[in-house]
Amino acid sequence: MKIDALHPFGAVCDIDLRTPLSDAQRHEMLEAFDEYSILVFKGQSIDDAQQIRFSENFGVLERTIAANPAGGSAFARQSNLDIETGQAMPPEDVRMRYQLGNHMWHSDSSFKATPSLCSILSARILPPTGGETEFANTRLAYAALAAGETARLEGLQCEHSLSYSRAIVAPDLLTRTQREEVPPVTHPLVRSNPRHGRRALFIGAHASRIVDWPLAQGRALLGELLSFATQRQFQYVHHWEPGDVVVWDNRCCLHRATPYDAIRYKRLMQRTTVAGRANEPGYEQIEREPTRQADNA
Repeated sequence: MKIDALHPFGAVCDIDLRTPLSDAQRHEMLEAFDEYSILVFKGQSIDDAQQIRFSENFGVLERTIAANPAGGSAFARQSNLDIETGQAMPPEDVRMRYQLGNHMWHSDSSFKATPSLCSILSARILPPTGGETEFANTRLAYAALAAGETARLEGLQCEHSLSYSRAIVAPDLLTRTQREEVPPVTHPLVRSNPRHGRRALFIGAHASRIVDWPLAQGRALLGELLSFATQRQFQYVHHWEPGDVVVWDNRCCLHRATPYDAIRYKRLMQRTTVAGRANEPGYEQIEREPTRQADNA
């Protein structure tokens, strides 16, 4: 496999994903994944079955939650197209409103008890303009923090909640049943990669509070860290081309969608998400009782 760096935290991998990877190719790819955090595969034009087979090189796939428009599927469909009619959905459709959360900086599935390892997104139908994906590397951001700041973050735990992030879009976006499916969970604010030990901030739109801190103080810290980590020097912007497949490490990469004209143009992106490992080294989770979400969260 030919691997060329395209960014301090991105690399292009030259291989055909329509055929199974050899053991040697898989090993090389996983090493590049840990090193670069983002892997780009150009001109693939893969179908759903091929994407699932490729994604399973990284681990076991998650199933989408019921609140997702593609609930219970291996795919989190990012699209303005109705899956049955193939026509563009109106902006007021609940499925379109749900996807507005993708425009905030986030880490996929950080609201789950075991956060995800990585996501794989393939470009199926693209608009002629707009719809880029922006990435921010929280490993580089953590390394740029002053020593006093990293010491202050040591041992802090953060609550992540889908209800919190989707309420930013609209307070009534999720039903009570949907909120109860994924109650708030607690994760370390700083995580380390088990292979090379580099540390990263584990933050984003789902991060709702710092455990055992006053609510306003904790959210102020999370806002400061998010603003710092999403500065231009820590970003990579992917301009999609037909057939692109991008893999990113949710342990140390935030991402967000950028707007496009969803009324005039069609867009279909298929995302698979690989589950994390609950007891992975470098994930020093403190066991706690389930946290209760405050009324004003």
